[in-house]
Amino acid sequence: MDEVKVVVAHSERATLRVGDVFLKVDADQARIDVEVEAMALAPVPTPEVLWRKPPVLAIAAVAGSALGRLGEPSAASPEAWAMAGAAIRKLHDAPLPPWPGGGGRGLDELAADLDGECEWLVTNGVLPADLVTRNRQVAEAALRPWTPAFTHGDLQIAHVFVDGDEVTGIIDWSEAGQGDALFDLATLTLGHEEHLGDVLAGYGTDADLDVIRAWWSLRSLLVIRWLVEHGFDPSAPGCEVDVLRSRL
Repeated sequence: MDEVKVVVAHSERATLRVGDVFLKVDADQARIDVEVEAMALAPVPTPEVLWRKPPVLAIAAVAGSALGRLGEPSAASPEAWAMAGAAIRKLHDAPLPPWPGGGGRGLDELAADLDGECEWLVTNGVLPADLVTRNRQVAEAALRPWTPAFTHGDLQIAHVFVDGDEVTGIIDWSEAGQGDALFDLATLTLGHEEHLGDVLAGYGTDADLDVIRAWWSLRSLLVIRWLVEHGFDPSAPGCEVDVLRSRL
């Protein structure tokens, strides 16, 4: 019998691996609905859906290995990073999905959430006030109107799989929707700024680097409390706190 491996588990969802099958358990069926439909619509390699019986979604493992991990050097070649950029461009050029992204948050709500998280970080002594203030200033550049694109919404480096220089699959689509294309590019290169040029070479169009850097700060500020409360360590080397420190 194959070993059961816990990939991730917290109060919102859990993912188990049994051999070449991943079992995603999520009490929020709307989130699973988004994941299944997004994988069906996305014009890029995605995992095969094997079966679904709420609250469980079973998907097949994709070939290859993750592009990298946050906090660790990436062993993938510059060409693999460029191919990831090309795949993301194909996704962003696809017809929009029929639902919003980003939890439906508008700019005002996003700014309010950011202010609330910054206040929490300082009030609770999680980060120094000057570090939070500087990154809040950097993040401002992301708070502007954008033309919606079909975005993955959680395009972490560990969610893109490659075999050699080819993209074999992009996983975890529960945050997909209509969003800011630069947010996807920023999420993929968070903590791996040295590969941004490779990604943009494959992406094939000009991108506002100030906005990408702003999303690095904004995303990091927004997620630190969630990570802490769910048992993750954003202060590990190369992770979110280090990303914020790199803006000083």
